[in-house]
Amino acid sequence: MLYVVAWPVLAEADDTALRRLRAQYHPREADLIGPHITLVFGVPLAREVELRAALAALAERRPFWVVLDRMVRHDLTPPSRAAYLYAVPGDGAVELAALHDALNPLPDDEPFEPHITVGLFDRAADAEQIARIVERQNLLPMHARIEELALVARDGDTLTELCRVQFGR
Repeated sequence: MLYVVAWPVLAEADDTALRRLRAQYHPREADLIGPHITLVFGVPLAREVELRAALAALAERRPFWVVLDRMVRHDLTPPSRAAYLYAVPGDGAVELAALHDALNPLPDDEPFEPHITVGLFDRAADAEQIARIVERQNLLPMHARIEELALVARDGDTLTELCRVQFGR
């Protein structure tokens, strides 16, 4: 499967905090990939040429800032009681949505909400508790600069970067 991700450039303290949260609450993914914002979710390998061309067309865009300013719980469909916890941007969300739309010509089943996954929890209440802890510790807001996108292929527990596009170059 192919994915396109935006790599946020974070201050060292913010990057460390996000990596620690992900390591504790989303360890399988944290071991595979660091903090990122997914713009294309798990499409067939047959779309590689199309995605490479779409990424090349985006290279002229300018880098931009995002501000991760809130935690959002996303509950999985019942009967599951599990939930994801996301760090969601206010500023920069429009730019990320525009990138998503440019890379996904067909509408998705669900509306796109840019985010960085912080964790996956067996119970929604646990996700809510961690969101409150993050708030009490004043970990948000976090400022990040989006300067590049990458096309990656995932095969099981292996992630391979196929290409990277830096904005404004």
